[in-house]
Amino acid sequence: MKSLVILSILSAFFLFSCDSETKNERSKEQDSAPKIKVFFLAGQSNMDGRARAYKLTDEDSARLKNAQKNVTLFYNHQKPVPLQPFVASDFLQKKFNAEKLFGPELFFGINMSEAYPEEQIILIKRSRGAMSLYGAWNPEWTIEKARMMKEDDDPKMYSDFIHYADSILKTMDTSQYEICGMLWVQGEADSNKKKHGTAPAEAYENNLRKLISGVRKEFDVPHLPFIMLQVGNGKVVEAMKNIAAADKYVSLIPQEYDTNSVWYYERNPRPIGHYKYESMKKIGRYFFEFYQKDYAGKTSKNN
Repeated sequence: MKSLVILSILSAFFLFSCDSETKNERSKEQDSAPKIKVFFLAGQSNMDGRARAYKLTDEDSARLKNAQKNVTLFYNHQKPVPLQPFVASDFLQKKFNAEKLFGPELFFGINMSEAYPEEQIILIKRSRGAMSLYGAWNPEWTIEKARMMKEDDDPKMYSDFIHYADSILKTMDTSQYEICGMLWVQGEADSNKKKHGTAPAEAYENNLRKLISGVRKEFDVPHLPFIMLQVGNGKVVEAMKNIAAADKYVSLIPQEYDTNSVWYYERNPRPIGHYKYESMKKIGRYFFEFYQKDYAGKTSKNN
């Protein structure tokens, strides 16, 4: 009887030891596995994207298909999908004569996939046309500012974005992912003095600093890289340049209006406006190149 008890104890110990070893092995595998790279994308219509997807070349379509293996897009509260253009609203389909459109995320994601083919990449994008930083995107939103921009019936974009991104990240353990950067295309609405006066442009620098610091604090990434495309004019552009010069974790992709410049992005003629296919492809690639050059390998979840 005594020998049976001893045998039972030894068997239980053996099973416990094997289970512990298996758990330790799994833990080591998880620790050594690359973290999921997470990027935030936010802004107004040129971030949302107005480039016609039917213009994708055979080569770019093949690149996109390959990128869909490891790049997932979360777009405006819709169901997450492998990286792809979005189905435009009826209004946008009529305006741009295209069923599907895309923004900077498409070629940013393609280039990221090609640079990190063995890693999973998540793009969380919240965007809406015509929204200002003074109103809807303001971290210190007030009804008065929203009314001034005629955005009082629109979503509170900043808080909506924070809650949206947080709800996605909460589905994963913090050890599984790394928040690598935020891409920003916004500034045209605040630059429009004829429509909104000078206050939005004058306040842009202060509001943008608060947005950057707010996102960093909300997600506990003090040095979160923030990469923006130069859009708008006057005080808005001046604000972007000032912040990029003062913060080593902020980068500004230039825009020039010389058609021979590498920083020139062709738009559709008015009244359609917005960046064309090749321009949006270039913008997406520049976002990738700026990230890769200035920040890749230098960031972590709690840096």
